[in-house]
Amino acid sequence: MTLRASFIGLGAMGASMARHLHGKGLLVAVGNRTQQKAYDLAGDLGVDAPSIEAIASMSDVVALCVTADQDVLDNVAALLPHLREGSVVVDHSTVAPATAQRAAQMLAEKGIAFLDAPVSGGVEGARNGKLSVMVGGDAAALEKARPVLEAYAAKVTHMGGVGAGQSTKAVNQVIVAGIAQAVTEGLALGEALGLDAEALLPTLGAGAAGNWFLEKRGATMLRNEFSVGFKLALLHKDLGIVRGVAVDAGTDRSIIEKSLADFAQLMSEGYGDDDISGLIRIKRGERKA
Repeated sequence: MTLRASFIGLGAMGASMARHLHGKGLLVAVGNRTQQKAYDLAGDLGVDAPSIEAIASMSDVVALCVTADQDVLDNVAALLPHLREGSVVVDHSTVAPATAQRAAQMLAEKGIAFLDAPVSGGVEGARNGKLSVMVGGDAAALEKARPVLEAYAAKVTHMGGVGAGQSTKAVNQVIVAGIAQAVTEGLALGEALGLDAEALLPTLGAGAAGNWFLEKRGATMLRNEFSVGFKLALLHKDLGIVRGVAVDAGTDRSIIEKSLADFAQLMSEGYGDDDISGLIRIKRGERKA
């Protein structure tokens, strides 16, 4: 029997992920905080955009991709009374491991599985169906939900019990922030030294400095194009979560604290919707008048 899947949270990534589910013949319904967005996508795809209660009752797997920890818990609480025993809730949001564990506990009381399954790969990865999904939770539940995840993922990895997915995402976000710090600082230096970007970028990319962020964002940031990719305000939110994880783990937080401060400055100057490559504004020594 074909799985019946629904998707809640139709932002820059969620809408594309829902489209991939539809392309695999798995999507039966969509939901969103702003209902009109759900109606628009549902009309485009020929699926339903009903109440959250109806979404719960008609779905074998419900995927979430929302903004904040409380959003996850609120959606789980609303779904809970109407989900069937044996169904699976998959959360693709970036939240604290403790939030994932709390959501799993709420659902387990009714025999419903929960997978914390944050994603990496950005807007392009969602659009192209090439996300990396890091999953915490029961292995059998993952196998049940796997066709849903594989609709929009290039790689699905079971990292361990509930919370392990979010712990992996915390590691991911530290590395993302650190790479952004290094690449933007390096390219700002290259500009200041008068180096030709058309020669510089492929030269760097062919050597030890090569990385995804340099490849995908190097040229755009040097053209002052910051409307692509992952909003820096969202990485700032994620790093606030990661800071708590790192404090509990007792590890160094140099990159976390530097990035939180830099992104907070850019947000205060009105650049919160920039892609994270907008960090180059600070590296250039720019200040908003």
